Formats: sequence, C-alpha cells, structure tokens
Amino acid sequence: MHIPKLYDACGGLRHRQTSFSLLLTIVLTTLLVPSPSQAQTPSIPSPSSAPLELELLTKPKDYIVTANTIHPEGLTVPSLWWAQQNSEKKLLDNWIAYPASGKEPARVDLIVNQQIWSLLEYVERYDFVNRLGSAARNFGYNVRVFNYQKEPLATYTCNFSTSPALCSIQTNVKNKIGLQSLL
Repeated sequence: MHIPKLYDACGGLRHRQTSFSLLLTIVLTTLLVPSPSQAQTPSIPSPSSAPLELELLTKPKDYIVTANTIHPEGLTVPSLWWAQQNSEKKLLDNWIAYPASGKEPARVDLIVNQQIWSLLEYVERYDFVNRLGSAARNFGYNVRVFNYQKEPLATYTCNFSTSPALCSIQTNVKNKIGLQSLL
C-alpha cells in the first residue's frame, strides 16, 4: 500500500495545508450550497386532528360559521353557499367553519351525504374536494370532509405562508376488501 507523502522536499507541511484547505472547501461547499435535490421546499402541514363537532351545527359557538349562519352586516366568511347551491346541493349537506386559533389554522369541516359520496368515482371525489378546497383556500381555510358518522373522507390542506399557497389533497379510498387507505 502506497501512502503519499504530505511533506515537501524541505520537510514542510505545504501539501498537508493544501490538502486540508481543499478538504475544507469541499466540506463547506457541500454543506452551504445545497444541490437541487437537497434544497428544502416548504412543507404542507398535516390536516387538523381535532374531532368533528357535529353539535355545532345546531348550537354554534362564538365565531363558528355553518351553512345556516347568516351575518346581517355582510358576506359570511368562508362563503360556500354558492358552491352548495350550484353544484353540490345533494352532496354537500352542511359545514362548520372554525377560525384560526393560536394552535391551528382556520379550517372548514364539510359534511357530505354518504350515499351520494359512495356513488362517486375517485376522480369525482377529488374534483369535489379540489373545488371546495380552492374556494375555502381563497378565504385562508383548510378543508376536511366527513360523513355524519364522523368518518374522515378527504382533506385539502395548505401552507399559507408561501405565495402562492402550497396545497395537498388526500382522500380515503376503500379497496375491494373494504380496507381504507389515505391517498
């Protein structure tokens, strides 16, 4: 095995210093200048894990908005009535909108008619979540979709600290043997 000499003819440390400088440059370049694969992209937060509170549909608390909430002064935010009346009348049954709190961003929990939902193909479900999620996103809200059995069916979650907001859609899909997975 050949080990290269690190000393020059005079016994100095010139080669050792050069090798150390080169090694230091490589290490610093690798650590400080990320490659495209190492560059970090802003992440999309996980959907809220808070439970669905169906009792708020009949007894809303302060600042909670449902499909039955009307503000006499102006538009109620988020406004999903147009979507419900135009194309989702039978599928979208109700919603509960929670304003942002210190621990969670604003969100809307959509409650859908399970019979209609189960008749939809995956692409139709995705389209529904995308359309209503986009409408809610315009007001700064994330979306979760449930049935009246409080089963989570889909989410539309955004990172609002980026411009434009980065969003992700996840849907629960039942396979042929009845097991659910989140896509």
